[in-house]
Amino acid sequence: MARGGAAAGHRRRGTGRALESVTGPRPQRAALLDRVIHERMRLGIVSALAVSETLTFNELKRLMKTSDGNLSVHARRLEEAHYVQCLKSFDGRVPRTRYRLTDTGRRALERYLDHMEALIRTMRDR
Repeated sequence: MARGGAAAGHRRRGTGRALESVTGPRPQRAALLDRVIHERMRLGIVSALAVSETLTFNELKRLMKTSDGNLSVHARRLEEAHYVQCLKSFDGRVPRTRYRLTDTGRRALERYLDHMEALIRTMRDR
């Protein structure tokens, strides 16, 4: 995540709002969590794409240690949310599928990470 600054420990905009949101009533905190990214497989896909310009379907499948069907379902959900873009092409007659993180997806991941960091800080301060 060096590009987004999270690995370097840089503070991102919105952190204060995230902290305020996690100190409110419990139902309010849960409602603010991005359920699309929060699912383990989708978080893995988005995180992998955050550090690579593009990844092929097979590269993601190997990284995530999952089946074709499982990856397809989660990648489609991320596409529907406009977090990833699916790029289809042919290498000769062989179809190639590549994925890339969209700007919307990168912003959603940063918001999600801000929210998680705020939760961790809140719990440690107790």
